[in-house]
Amino acid sequence: MTPEEMVTASGDSAWMLMSAALVLLMTPALALFYGGMSRQKSAINMMMMSFGTLGLVGVIYVLWGWSMSYGNESFAGWFSNPFEFFGLRDSVTDADGNYIAGSSGYANVIDIGFQLTFAVITVAIISGSLANRVKFSTWMVFAGIWVTLAYFPLAHMVWGGGLLSGSEDGLAAKMFGTTDGEATIAPIDFAGGTVVHINAGMAALILALIIGRSRSFMKEEARPHNLPLVMLGAALLWFGWFGFNGGSAFGANGDAGLAWLNTTVATCAAMLGWLTVEQLRDKHVTSLGAASGVVAGLVAITPAAGNLTPVTAIILGAIGGALSAVGVGLKYRFKFDDSLDVVGVHLVAGLWGTIGVGLLATDDGLLTGGGGDGFKLFVVQIVIAVVALVYTAIVTAVIAVILKKVMGWRISGDEEVTGIDSVLHAESAYSGDSHMGNLTALEVEQDAAGASTKG
Repeated sequence: MTPEEMVTASGDSAWMLMSAALVLLMTPALALFYGGMSRQKSAINMMMMSFGTLGLVGVIYVLWGWSMSYGNESFAGWFSNPFEFFGLRDSVTDADGNYIAGSSGYANVIDIGFQLTFAVITVAIISGSLANRVKFSTWMVFAGIWVTLAYFPLAHMVWGGGLLSGSEDGLAAKMFGTTDGEATIAPIDFAGGTVVHINAGMAALILALIIGRSRSFMKEEARPHNLPLVMLGAALLWFGWFGFNGGSAFGANGDAGLAWLNTTVATCAAMLGWLTVEQLRDKHVTSLGAASGVVAGLVAITPAAGNLTPVTAIILGAIGGALSAVGVGLKYRFKFDDSLDVVGVHLVAGLWGTIGVGLLATDDGLLTGGGGDGFKLFVVQIVIAVVALVYTAIVTAVIAVILKKVMGWRISGDEEVTGIDSVLHAESAYSGDSHMGNLTALEVEQDAAGASTKG
């Protein structure tokens, strides 16, 4: 970009840099949310899974993630050549040292940073289904492989002009034809219903099934050890989500403002929807329900934030919150240990938001005046959701089974009882427990016996 072009794009550049920072904040916020929801003996481990993901995926994205997601050399609309822009070659500056302009007019390097943060949070979300029982080393290896084989290809399919996009070579174009070189009925995924939430939620379900239940699942009541931490994490996620959805307008413009407002009201409605289900079902409302309802609303509005009115956003959010409140109970009915409700929140609300926009999209939805084209849009949304589900399920299952044989996923039963924080990290979440938290169960017994003898 020339200096003159950079000045022209300065407002959009500032907004996108701020949006990228907000989305980056979401991963530490998720660490707080998950850390508070977990047992006290696994709070550090849950937070480390998010922070470890941030470190690993951030590096991988620069090396080959951007190239696989947004490169020009597409392999059958599935993924792009990872070596085309390896290490961001020819992606930041040109031969004269000028910044290369991205598709939205500002410097391409800003888009790269923004998209990097999406990859990070998507992988981190998955960890919530694995609390208390998984080796940190296996998780880190999984994170690197999964982001490469599942996230980058799906990002290319949806946002990079691949199979699930509105391009003339995509599935939507093959289903209902093209107009001016693009799908006549283009899929809608404004900020990541398929790429982020269906992707992460389905991966969480597959991992929970393959890795198995923790020793305490359905034997002990699973209670969050620190609800204020959960609510703080949810609040920071909400704050960061304005970059997630508002930034997906790729400019400081009316679309960003609409996404901001829709994100707000859908989340408010989802919290109320969740609390209503709690009141009707349990005869009380909870702070955990309020925090979880917030996240469910944020997830539901993500694919639809730029394509609804504020009123239809309220409808989408309220239904999403209620569905997720019911959905979190599926793990008890089907006996899979989704420890921190990734499936119930991200998969359920992500599916609803992706399909619901086909019903409620402004002037185009099946229920909002779209007519025959509205029905086609609804069908397209179902198809992209199903393809994302199937693709992620297969890739995750293959990776998880191989790692189970090669590295092993589980810590031992005794280590679960002792606490994964002390076993894997030699730490505890609270200083008052630091000595006892760093001891094995045998050492605790020996300490107790020694104290009794001295007495």
